[in-house]
Amino acid sequence: MESPIRVLHVVVNMNRGGAETLIMNLYRNMNRSKIQFDFLTCKEGVFDQEIKELGGIIHRIPYISESGHFQYIKNLNNFFKTNKNYNIIHSHMDKMSGFVLKAAKRAKIPVRIAHSHNTKSEGSFIARLYKNYAGSNIVQHATHYFACSTLAAKWLFNSKIQSTFFLKNGIEVEKFSYDKAIRKIVRYELDIEDSSTVIGHVGRFNHQKNHHFLIDVFFEVSKENREVYLVLAGDGPLRKEIEEKVQILGLDQRVIFVGVRSDIHCLLQAFDLFIFPSFHEGLPVTLIEAQGAGLPCIISTNITEEVDMELGLVKYLPLDDTNLWINEIGRLSNLSNNRLMSPEALTNQGYNIKNTAKYMNNLYQEIGSWNP
Repeated sequence: MESPIRVLHVVVNMNRGGAETLIMNLYRNMNRSKIQFDFLTCKEGVFDQEIKELGGIIHRIPYISESGHFQYIKNLNNFFKTNKNYNIIHSHMDKMSGFVLKAAKRAKIPVRIAHSHNTKSEGSFIARLYKNYAGSNIVQHATHYFACSTLAAKWLFNSKIQSTFFLKNGIEVEKFSYDKAIRKIVRYELDIEDSSTVIGHVGRFNHQKNHHFLIDVFFEVSKENREVYLVLAGDGPLRKEIEEKVQILGLDQRVIFVGVRSDIHCLLQAFDLFIFPSFHEGLPVTLIEAQGAGLPCIISTNITEEVDMELGLVKYLPLDDTNLWINEIGRLSNLSNNRLMSPEALTNQGYNIKNTAKYMNNLYQEIGSWNP
């Protein structure tokens, strides 16, 4: 029996971020007798055990913040020099993919995919400058360009947008369909009554996700409605700061921090509204999931219009007017929503992960023996 083609995915770690969720959704639905995923990471991640159970190999080198620039480059070069069995490298490091792809090209690895999942770099001015320097290596060293949205492609590839393939951030659509029984179970677990309104957010606690704005808006909403709760899923460097803000505003009985969850599809059933005031995004998987669960979504105008599945669930609002957000939340809280969403709706929009996996399965096989 012929061995599967092994594709090396390059990420910082395999935790529950948007890109990592997409990779795992793909991985679970691939024909693993034909295509197997391996990973080059820098840190441990929550998906590591599942990856190993699915047959994947996890390689690890220290990240640039631990080893420094020159050692990191040396580690990359050494890795690819000693792992020449890979024909396909699929890098998800945004601008930092430039260093990865350059090292892979030096090792004569024929297929080098750069995948854009965002539209902006985070960090200080110096950090962003450094990332721009890393990103300047992408176009000359990648052989294929993938992006989750047009804005993400423009940001990372610019001149190569015409040759970019747009890989939709698909989900397991049936898994997210609304279920009243699950809603009751999750609300019981959270100690929230059936009659209460629950606003939800899923995302890493960092600057990009704009939690401060979210708390400010909720503070005003909570003055008008004593039966409203905010549930925040995720973790990250700003979580403690946001928890302290919630305490100072006296919202600790109304804001529930649930941490990193493996059952987001269940958690979404307990929500009535989904709020997403990010400063920037590529195309967030979590917004596809929320629409799959039939949730009305209020999101910032900074997020690409491509995330709207045209199901009448998405409302875009600017971040410079909190009153608009407060009023829209109040309006939607008073509307009844039957939450009945056909799985075919997302499938028709191209967001069924099973179809995405079939496409990628074929593509990897097609380019697996490619040698330009």
